[in-house]
Amino acid sequence: MDCTYRKPLKIHLVTSTESPEFPHLARALSQSSLVGLDAEWKPQRSHQSNFPRVSLLQLACQPRPRFNPESDESNASVVFLLDLSSIPLPSIWELLKELFVSPDILKLGFKFKQDLIYLSSTFCSQGCDIGFDRVEPYLDITSIYNHLHHKQLGRKLPKETKSLASICKELLDISLSKELQCSDWSNRPLTEGQKNYAAIDAHCLIEIFNIFQVKVAQKGFAAGNSCSSISELDSSNLDLGLKGILEKPDIGNKTVRFKLCEALDIIRATSYYSQCLPEEVVSRVSYLNTMPMDESLVKIVRKYGEKILLRECDKAPKTSKKKGRKQSSVIVDSREKRSDDIGDWQGPPPWDFSLGGDGYPKFLCDVMVEGLAKHLRCVGIDAATPRSKKPEPRELIDQTSKEKRVLLTCDAKLLRHQYLIKNQIYRVKSLLKNQQLLEKLSN
Repeated sequence: MDCTYRKPLKIHLVTSTESPEFPHLARALSQSSLVGLDAEWKPQRSHQSNFPRVSLLQLACQPRPRFNPESDESNASVVFLLDLSSIPLPSIWELLKELFVSPDILKLGFKFKQDLIYLSSTFCSQGCDIGFDRVEPYLDITSIYNHLHHKQLGRKLPKETKSLASICKELLDISLSKELQCSDWSNRPLTEGQKNYAAIDAHCLIEIFNIFQVKVAQKGFAAGNSCSSISELDSSNLDLGLKGILEKPDIGNKTVRFKLCEALDIIRATSYYSQCLPEEVVSRVSYLNTMPMDESLVKIVRKYGEKILLRECDKAPKTSKKKGRKQSSVIVDSREKRSDDIGDWQGPPPWDFSLGGDGYPKFLCDVMVEGLAKHLRCVGIDAATPRSKKPEPRELIDQTSKEKRVLLTCDAKLLRHQYLIKNQIYRVKSLLKNQQLLEKLSN
């Protein structure tokens, strides 16, 4: 990883509800007002009829300062990696569902709706029929960036959504390596690199939000009153009767708000004893004994808070709506077979002596494997990249033909143009750059 933090991250891998990390997770969630969410799954190379199974869920927790205001160490965020391949999913469904809808915890994510869809599908496949259908209160890092970009710098909102790595570089001045994003997250055990990558992806969400929270406090972006603002109340106003409250609506609102929060604190303080009551007395026991948000968070949620809601149409994989006659399975199978065969090397390369070449390999790496070009150059191989940032297939083919190179790509669509430049297109099968390099050197 290229990113460096002032303090090493506390990372806990949770593989079972019986492990010592699980009670630590429940305790950390109960003491947190901010939780960063992220998920990882095995990448799919082509369209599948089912959603991918989520293999790992990351929860970055930032405790409330009230638990130990004088200790910076206790308030440092901690990241829990939930191994969904090992944990029985029904055993943690209630806990996660309560976390996702808890009004006392602000959830952070980066385009987390897609993650929630896959997560809900994964839990449904393991006996949790309902899955998950909402996350609130929620704040997307993209929205935070847009607010900062517009209000702080006075610029127009960017047309294209920035990547998480770009936002981290701009706001945190750290570089996130995304090389492990497409690794196989279903393999066990996870590598140390995968653990660090997953933890940092969730932790940086909290780091970005903390910057936003400071800016809100400094510039006064947010507005609104908090139920914890006791300083606004005069002690004599608390003893007003009904007539006095009705005659002074502003004071009445503050009084009711104060009394309501006072009652909530009493209920939450006694939640421990409610767990000791019989089931017929307490119909449902909370998994998280949370406390209300502080005033600054309440203001931010009121003004900038969002929520993720999944509709029924979100819970089913999208099917192709292209019109046309249905083709026989024989034709489809033959095309798939030809596509697979094209990915394998056939015939002499353009630098072969028999074709008038000089014997030195020359490659052109398209944008999908652009990082491979750097690796090839490091071992003394001539490797070029496209002339434009978003080249059309015809541009790639022309450059490949003129410079007598072999085009390296992960895009199966480019293989259709094999007939134009025979033996000059190779489909790279590996996902990681190091593996891609080994694949090329072995060929």
